[in-house]
Amino acid sequence: REGGREMAAWARAVRGLLLDVSGVLYDSGGDGGVPIAGSVEAVRRIKASGLKLRFCTNETQATREEFVKKLQGLGFDISVAEVTAPAPAACRILKERSLRPHLLVHNDLVPEFAEIDKTNPNCVVVGDAAENFTYANLNEAFRLLIGMEKPVLISLGKGRYYKETDGLKLDVGAYMKALEYACDVQAEVVGKPAKMFFESALAEMGVPPQQAIMIGDDIVNDVGGAQRCGMRALQVRTGKYRPCDENHPRVKPDAYVDNLAQAVDVILRQL
Repeated sequence: REGGREMAAWARAVRGLLLDVSGVLYDSGGDGGVPIAGSVEAVRRIKASGLKLRFCTNETQATREEFVKKLQGLGFDISVAEVTAPAPAACRILKERSLRPHLLVHNDLVPEFAEIDKTNPNCVVVGDAAENFTYANLNEAFRLLIGMEKPVLISLGKGRYYKETDGLKLDVGAYMKALEYACDVQAEVVGKPAKMFFESALAEMGVPPQQAIMIGDDIVNDVGGAQRCGMRALQVRTGKYRPCDENHPRVKPDAYVDNLAQAVDVILRQL
C-alpha cells in the first residue's frame, strides 16, 4: 500500500489543498453522477483539520450555483465561495479588455455571462458545450473568428476527455484545437492548466504554492499545471486515470494515490 511512511515526504508542511472535482470527488453522469467511495468523508475531514481548501474545476456545463447544488445533493460540504472555475475568470478578462463574446458553451452556463455585452461579438468563448457542439455551431464560431483581423479565441479549459458514469466523453480541448487549426489562431486558456487559474486559487486561500498540494485525475491539466506553479501534485487512480498515465513522458506526479481518501489519510497524519 502506497500510503506508507517512505512516501510521506510529499505530505509535509501543507497548509492548503486544491481538489479537482470531476473524477476526484465524483463521476458525473446524466443522472447527476455518483460520489467516488470515501470522498464525501475525505472533504469533511479536510475541513475539520483546519487546512485551507479550494475546489478547482474546469466544469463548464453549469453555473457554479447549479454545480454546487448538485454536489451538495451528493453529500459534499461545499459552497460557491470555495469554487475556482473558468467562467468567472473569463468574465473578468472580457470586462478588462472590452471584449464582446460569441458564446459556444453549454446552455446551462449562459447565465454566468449575464452581465457581459454580447452584441456585435469581437471574440469567441468556447466551453464544454456537449450537445451544442454541432457542425452548424462550430462553423458559426469559425466564420466569426476567420472574419476578424485579430481573432481572439478564449477557451474555458483544454481537457481532451473526461469520465462520466457511462464512459469517456470528448472535452472542450478537442473543439478548441479544431478552431485553432482552422483559423490559425492560438486560444487563450482560462481554466486548468493555465498558471493564472492556479494562482488565483492560491490567492483566494492565502497560501504560497510550496505549501499547497493539488489532487487531480488529469495528469496534464491538474498535475502538470499545478507543478508548473510550484505546487506539489498527486494523481488519483479514479476518474479518467488510466495506467498509461504512470509512464507519461513529461509529467511525473509527486505521488499516486488510489483515491482522495487515501491522500487525505497520509496528509492528515503529517499535521
